[in-house]
Amino acid sequence: MNETYVRLVCPECSKDWEESPDDLPPHDEMFHCPNCHAGRRTAEFTRTERDLETLKQFQ
Repeated sequence: MNETYVRLVCPECSKDWEESPDDLPPHDEMFHCPNCHAGRRTAEFTRTERDLETLKQFQ
């Protein structure tokens, strides 16, 4: 079985990384960058529309 990951990028510090959708809050709740601690809706950290759709699909 393949694991699903969502690609993320911080709009403040540009850190990019991947997380499992299970480890992220819902797309419309607050999330904080692990690097600079900027807080925004989780959806604003998704790299592409496809990553956002993946996040929504698994939550």
